[in-house]
Amino acid sequence: MKRRLFIASSASLLAAPALALTTDEEGMDVAGQRRNVSSFRTADWRDHFQSLTNGAILADTISRVVHFWSEDESIYKLYPSSVPMTEDLTRRGYTQVVQKVVGPTWRPTPSMLERDPTLPAVVGPGPDNPLGSHALYLSWTYYRVHGTHDTRKIGRRSSSGCIGLYNQNIAELFDLAKVGTQVRLI
Repeated sequence: MKRRLFIASSASLLAAPALALTTDEEGMDVAGQRRNVSSFRTADWRDHFQSLTNGAILADTISRVVHFWSEDESIYKLYPSSVPMTEDLTRRGYTQVVQKVVGPTWRPTPSMLERDPTLPAVVGPGPDNPLGSHALYLSWTYYRVHGTHDTRKIGRRSSSGCIGLYNQNIAELFDLAKVGTQVRLI
Protein backbone atom coordinates (compact mmCIF):
# COMPACT_ATOMS: atom_id res chain seq x y z
CA MET A 1 0.00 0.00 0.00
CA LYS A 2 2.82 2.41 0.84
CA ARG A 3 4.39 1.83 -2.56
CA ARG A 4 1.11 2.71 -4.37
CA LEU A 5 0.74 5.85 -2.28
CA PHE A 6 4.32 6.85 -3.07
CA ILE A 7 3.80 6.30 -6.82
CA ALA A 8 0.51 8.23 -6.84
CA SER A 9 1.94 11.18 -4.92
CA SER A 10 5.09 11.25 -7.10
CA ALA A 11 2.97 11.34 -10.25
CA SER A 12 0.97 14.28 -8.91
CA LEU A 13 4.17 16.19 -8.10
CA LEU A 14 5.48 15.61 -11.62
CA ALA A 15 2.24 16.94 -13.08
CA ALA A 16 2.30 20.14 -10.98
CA PRO A 17 4.59 22.13 -13.31
CA ALA A 18 2.40 21.22 -16.27
CA LEU A 19 -0.65 22.48 -14.42
CA ALA A 20 1.10 25.78 -13.70
CA LEU A 21 1.51 26.36 -17.45
CA THR A 22 -2.06 25.56 -18.43
CA THR A 23 -3.82 28.02 -20.67
CA ASP A 24 -7.43 28.95 -21.13
CA GLU A 25 -9.33 28.75 -24.43
CA GLU A 26 -7.75 32.04 -25.59
CA GLY A 27 -4.18 30.84 -24.96
CA MET A 28 -3.70 32.88 -21.77
CA ASP A 29 -1.67 31.23 -18.99
CA VAL A 30 -2.40 31.60 -15.30
CA ALA A 31 -0.12 34.68 -15.14
CA GLY A 32 -2.14 36.39 -17.89
CA GLN A 33 0.54 35.99 -20.58
CA ARG A 34 -0.51 34.85 -24.04
CA ARG A 35 1.44 31.73 -25.10
CA ASN A 36 1.60 29.59 -28.19
CA VAL A 37 1.93 25.80 -28.20
CA SER A 38 5.74 25.90 -27.93
CA SER A 39 5.42 28.00 -24.73
CA PHE A 40 7.03 31.16 -26.14
CA ARG A 41 5.22 34.24 -24.93
CA THR A 42 3.48 36.03 -27.73
CA ALA A 43 3.90 39.79 -27.94
CA ASP A 44 1.68 42.71 -28.83
CA TRP A 45 3.04 44.82 -31.69
CA ARG A 46 1.76 47.99 -29.97
CA ASP A 47 4.44 47.56 -27.29
CA HIS A 48 7.16 47.96 -29.94
CA PHE A 49 5.85 49.80 -33.03
CA GLN A 50 3.69 52.87 -33.64
CA SER A 51 1.91 51.20 -36.56
CA LEU A 52 2.03 48.10 -38.74
CA THR A 53 2.77 50.00 -41.94
CA ASN A 54 4.62 47.51 -44.20
CA GLY A 55 4.37 44.87 -41.46
CA ALA A 56 6.71 44.43 -38.49
CA ILE A 57 9.42 42.04 -37.32
CA LEU A 58 10.50 41.95 -33.68
CA ALA A 59 13.68 40.00 -32.87
CA ASP A 60 13.89 39.34 -29.13
CA THR A 61 17.49 38.46 -28.26
CA ILE A 62 16.61 37.48 -24.69
CA SER A 63 13.77 35.07 -25.57
CA ARG A 64 15.58 34.06 -28.78
CA VAL A 65 12.45 34.40 -30.84
CA VAL A 66 11.30 36.41 -33.88
CA HIS A 67 7.76 37.79 -34.12
CA PHE A 68 6.10 38.90 -37.38
CA TRP A 69 2.88 40.87 -37.82
CA SER A 70 1.33 41.60 -41.21
CA GLU A 71 0.23 45.14 -42.01
CA ASP A 72 -3.46 44.22 -41.81
CA GLU A 73 -2.96 42.16 -38.60
CA SER A 74 -4.32 39.03 -40.30
CA ILE A 75 -1.01 37.18 -39.84
CA TYR A 76 1.04 36.74 -36.68
CA LYS A 77 4.02 34.36 -36.71
CA LEU A 78 6.49 33.33 -34.03
CA TYR A 79 9.82 31.67 -34.85
CA PRO A 80 12.65 30.35 -32.64
CA SER A 81 15.96 32.01 -33.49
CA SER A 82 19.67 32.16 -32.88
CA VAL A 83 21.06 35.41 -31.52
CA PRO A 84 24.50 37.07 -31.24
CA MET A 85 27.10 35.25 -29.15
CA THR A 86 27.96 38.23 -26.96
CA GLU A 87 26.53 41.58 -25.94
CA ASP A 88 29.19 43.50 -27.89
CA LEU A 89 27.98 41.79 -31.09
CA THR A 90 24.34 42.61 -30.32
CA ARG A 91 22.81 45.69 -31.88
CA ARG A 92 19.45 46.90 -30.64
CA GLY A 93 16.99 49.39 -32.02
CA TYR A 94 14.91 50.06 -35.10
CA THR A 95 15.83 49.28 -38.69
CA GLN A 96 14.04 47.92 -41.75
CA VAL A 97 14.31 45.32 -44.49
CA VAL A 98 16.15 46.90 -47.44
CA GLN A 99 16.78 43.83 -49.60
CA LYS A 100 15.56 40.23 -49.89
CA VAL A 101 17.85 37.56 -51.33
CA VAL A 102 17.19 33.90 -52.13
CA GLY A 103 20.44 31.92 -52.06
CA PRO A 104 22.54 34.72 -50.53
CA THR A 105 26.32 34.93 -50.82
CA TRP A 106 28.15 35.23 -47.48
CA ARG A 107 31.18 37.40 -46.88
CA PRO A 108 32.72 37.66 -43.41
CA THR A 109 32.69 41.11 -41.83
CA PRO A 110 35.97 42.87 -41.02
CA SER A 111 35.49 42.07 -37.31
CA MET A 112 34.89 38.40 -38.12
CA LEU A 113 38.11 38.28 -40.12
CA GLU A 114 39.92 39.98 -37.25
CA ARG A 115 38.70 37.28 -34.84
CA ASP A 116 39.37 34.46 -37.31
CA PRO A 117 41.66 35.27 -40.26
CA THR A 118 41.24 31.71 -41.63
CA LEU A 119 37.64 32.40 -42.72
CA PRO A 120 37.03 32.17 -46.47
CA ALA A 121 36.59 35.48 -48.30
CA VAL A 122 33.31 34.37 -49.89
CA VAL A 123 30.88 31.46 -49.60
CA GLY A 124 28.31 31.12 -52.35
CA PRO A 125 24.81 29.65 -52.02
CA GLY A 126 24.64 26.08 -50.78
CA PRO A 127 24.87 23.89 -47.70
CA ASP A 128 28.12 25.50 -46.46
CA ASN A 129 26.70 29.02 -46.56
CA PRO A 130 26.17 30.49 -43.05
CA LEU A 131 23.24 32.58 -44.34
CA GLY A 132 21.18 29.53 -45.22
CA SER A 133 18.60 29.57 -47.98
CA HIS A 134 17.18 33.12 -47.67
CA ALA A 135 18.25 36.44 -46.16
CA LEU A 136 16.51 39.67 -45.24
CA TYR A 137 19.13 42.43 -45.40
CA LEU A 138 18.62 45.23 -42.89
CA SER A 139 19.51 48.91 -43.20
CA TRP A 140 22.33 48.34 -40.71
CA THR A 141 25.53 47.31 -42.48
CA TYR A 142 26.34 43.60 -42.02
CA TYR A 143 23.09 42.78 -40.16
CA ARG A 144 20.65 40.19 -41.50
CA VAL A 145 17.72 38.01 -40.54
CA HIS A 146 18.65 34.80 -42.35
CA GLY A 147 18.39 31.05 -42.42
CA THR A 148 20.94 28.50 -41.32
CA HIS A 149 21.84 25.02 -42.45
CA ASP A 150 23.25 24.35 -38.95
CA THR A 151 20.05 23.75 -37.01
CA ARG A 152 22.00 23.32 -33.75
CA LYS A 153 22.40 27.11 -33.65
CA ILE A 154 18.69 27.87 -33.27
CA GLY A 155 17.78 28.76 -29.70
CA ARG A 156 21.38 29.61 -28.83
CA ARG A 157 23.79 32.51 -28.65
CA SER A 158 25.69 31.49 -31.76
CA SER A 159 25.84 34.32 -34.32
CA SER A 160 28.25 37.15 -34.99
CA GLY A 161 25.41 39.68 -34.85
CA CYS A 162 22.66 38.40 -37.12
CA ILE A 163 19.38 36.73 -36.26
CA GLY A 164 19.18 33.17 -37.59
CA LEU A 165 16.12 31.04 -38.31
CA TYR A 166 15.52 27.51 -39.49
CA ASN A 167 15.58 27.53 -43.31
CA GLN A 168 11.88 26.59 -43.53
CA ASN A 169 11.01 29.49 -41.19
CA ILE A 170 13.08 32.11 -43.01
CA ALA A 171 11.50 30.95 -46.29
CA GLU A 172 8.06 31.60 -44.80
CA LEU A 173 9.10 34.95 -43.28
CA PHE A 174 10.79 35.88 -46.57
CA ASP A 175 7.46 35.46 -48.37
CA LEU A 176 5.58 37.46 -45.71
CA ALA A 177 8.01 40.37 -45.31
CA LYS A 178 8.69 42.97 -47.96
CA VAL A 179 11.29 45.62 -48.59
CA GLY A 180 10.31 48.33 -46.13
CA THR A 181 9.09 45.99 -43.38
CA GLN A 182 10.03 47.61 -40.09
CA VAL A 183 12.32 45.66 -37.77
CA ARG A 184 13.18 46.06 -34.11
CA LEU A 185 15.85 44.16 -32.20
CA ILE A 186 15.44 44.12 -28.44
